Amino acid sequence: MEARQLLLEVYKRSIEAKTVVQKYAHRTPVVRSETFSRKCLCEVFLKLENLQKTGAFKVRGALYKVYKLHRESVKGVVAASAGNHAQGVAYSARVFGMRAVIVMPETASIAKVEATRGYGAEVVLYGSVYDDAERKAREIAEREGLYLVHPFDDIDIMAGQATIAWELLEQLPNFDVVVVPIGGGGLASGILSVLKSVRPSIKVIGVEPASAPKMKMSLEAGRPVTISPRPSLADGLVTKRPGELTFKIVSNYIDDIVVVDENELAEAIILLLERCKLLAEGAGAASIAALLSGKVAGIEGKRVVCLITGGNIDVTALYRVIVQGMVRQGRVGILRGVVPDVPGSLRRVLDVVAAHRGNVLDIRHNRYDTRIDPWHAAVEILVEVPSREALDEMVKELKRIGLDFSVEA
Repeated sequence: MEARQLLLEVYKRSIEAKTVVQKYAHRTPVVRSETFSRKCLCEVFLKLENLQKTGAFKVRGALYKVYKLHRESVKGVVAASAGNHAQGVAYSARVFGMRAVIVMPETASIAKVEATRGYGAEVVLYGSVYDDAERKAREIAEREGLYLVHPFDDIDIMAGQATIAWELLEQLPNFDVVVVPIGGGGLASGILSVLKSVRPSIKVIGVEPASAPKMKMSLEAGRPVTISPRPSLADGLVTKRPGELTFKIVSNYIDDIVVVDENELAEAIILLLERCKLLAEGAGAASIAALLSGKVAGIEGKRVVCLITGGNIDVTALYRVIVQGMVRQGRVGILRGVVPDVPGSLRRVLDVVAAHRGNVLDIRHNRYDTRIDPWHAAVEILVEVPSREALDEMVKELKRIGLDFSVEA
C-alpha cells in the first residue's frame, strides 16, 4: 500500500475509532501553559493524555483494536510492551471480556508491571527491551492461538491513536504546530493521518530520545533501520526499529524530528510537576523537552500543542529525577569535608548550614577512610538551599571556623 493510501485508510478508520474510544476512554483536556508560553516565546497548549484511562494515550489504539477483535470472536490477545501499551491492552481486554497475556521487558518499571496485572492480564517478563519481548509474544501467540496486538505497526492501532487529533481539532480550532513523541511511530502516524488530511498546514514535529533515535536515523537512511538503543527516562520511546507501516507515513508526512537528551527530559518532568502540577513520565514529557531545548524551529508567536502522552512514571525514578534536577538548578548541593572526630564537630557544621537556611536531606559520616588523618571523619551532606550562592557562603563560613569543606552542585 502506498503512503497516501495508507494515510487515508488510517484516517477513514479513525472516524469509527472515535465512537469506540469516547465510550470507554476519557476526552482529555487541553490547557494553556503560561509558564511554557513565556519560556518558549509562543502560545503553548498541553493535551493531557497523562490523565487518560490507564495513565497514557496507548489505551486509545488498544480499545479500537480489541473492540474489532471482539467483534470477530477472537478468544484472547497477547501483546509486548514496556508498560503503557500493556496496560492499554489489559484494560481493553477486560472491557470486552477477553483473555490477555502481556509480555514485558525485565527492565519494565515495577509500577507498570503491577498496574498491568491489576487490569487482569497475565504478565510474562522477558528480555531487556521491547523487541525482545515482542519475539516472546509472537511465540506465545502461535503456541496458544492468541492474537498478537502490535503496539504501533497496525492500522487499527494508528487509527485509535488518531482520535487525539480529532479531539484537538474540536477543543482548539486554531493551532499551528503539534509536537509528538515518537516510539515506534503509531501515535505520530495517527496524528499525521488526520491533520494532514483535514488541516495540512499544521506542522507535526516528532521527538525522540537521543538514546533511541530510530525514526530519525531511518529517515536519514531512507528505510527502516535497526539501532542499538540505550536506557532512557523515556522508556516508552525506546525501541530498536520503527514499524514498516509507521515509517511509510512518518517519512512522507512528518515536518521534522528532533532529539532530546536525558537532562532535557528530566528538566521537562520537573517543570511540568513544579509549575503545572502535572505528573508526566519521560516519554510524556518529551514534547516539552523539545520546546525548552530550543530545537523546534520557527515557533515564535505560534500556537503550539505539546502532547503529554503519559504519566506512568516509577516513583523511585521520579525521586532520582527530582534530586538530580535540583542539583543542576543549584537548589540542592553536596558539602564534602573532614571534621575532628570529637563531640560537637558535626554540630558546628550543621549550625552553619542552618544559618544559611539550608535544609539537610542526608548525611554520611565515615570514620574509616584511610585517606584522612586519624581521629577525623569524612562528612558528606546533601543539603537543600535557596540558591547556589548560599552554598558558596556556607563553604566560606566553614573555612573561616577552621573546617575545610568544598561543594559539589
